Amino acid sequence: MNQTVITVQNLTKRYKNANKNAVDNINFTVNEGEFFAFLGPNGAGKTTTISILTTTLGKTSGEIKIAGFDIESEAKKAREKVGIIFQQPSLDLQLSAEENIRFHACLYGMFTYRPTFRMMPAAYKNRVMELAEIVGLKDAVFKPIKKMSGGMQRKFEIVRSLMHTPSILFLDEPTAGLDALSRRTLWDYINNMRRENGTTVFLTTHYIDECEHVDKVCIINKGKIAINGSPDEMKQSLLKQELVLDAGDRRQLLRELSEMGMSHKVEEHIIVPYQDMTAQEIIARLKTKLSVLKIQEPTLEDAYIEYIKKTGGKAA
Repeated sequence: MNQTVITVQNLTKRYKNANKNAVDNINFTVNEGEFFAFLGPNGAGKTTTISILTTTLGKTSGEIKIAGFDIESEAKKAREKVGIIFQQPSLDLQLSAEENIRFHACLYGMFTYRPTFRMMPAAYKNRVMELAEIVGLKDAVFKPIKKMSGGMQRKFEIVRSLMHTPSILFLDEPTAGLDALSRRTLWDYINNMRRENGTTVFLTTHYIDECEHVDKVCIINKGKIAINGSPDEMKQSLLKQELVLDAGDRRQLLRELSEMGMSHKVEEHIIVPYQDMTAQEIIARLKTKLSVLKIQEPTLEDAYIEYIKKTGGKAA
């Protein structure tokens, strides 16, 4: 049974002079090796929560443990277990990409600092070039950050965060600014890292399709946890599966659906939501010859948008 590596108990955050809590007594856990997606509309408390978990913001009350370490009394030990790809740029523009990476690796205690790349151990040099090749920027390692595009800078932030092979990886909009090929390459690497090292991934993203195959989705809204479960559980709680049907004798088909007690709506074709019966059971009971038959499975993005509509919020 997987151990819990992130524990959030009764977490509350109220900013100075605010009349309500930004995060209001929330509880959730993340297990070792789990792929966990943390989503929420703008202003829901998502960024505040992530900032507290990564020790960049203090909490008002509650208890948080990262890899068994309390983030207040054992902050240094907690930080050693995590890698963070921040949403906002955090590289030193006056340094080269490699210099940014080298300072980070040495601060984490991976290597003893040396003033040049050439003087660093082979293990360091190999790791830098391996990760730079993964993001497609092996030839730009020694270029100044200030002369790079935003997308290139983003890729080197990813390299820096993965240098120490963290056991918990916080990804705050990790693929923002990346092209489609770079996004896919990054996810291939992260998924491979999860398989090989059992890395726990804590993700927040605007690209909801990136959450389609996560283990657990947690939605925060108005400072409280609204939904916490698997993507399938989220879809089932918010949406029904649909059959798209049509027939040469549409009136007969509509009559049959009504006699079966199946709700339906007529658009270009006939849309039949279903939940209690399977698609096969519905189709088997129809006698009208069908000219159109499609099964529409809702996506996680469909479910998330439906949730946002119901709560009157705006997507993150």
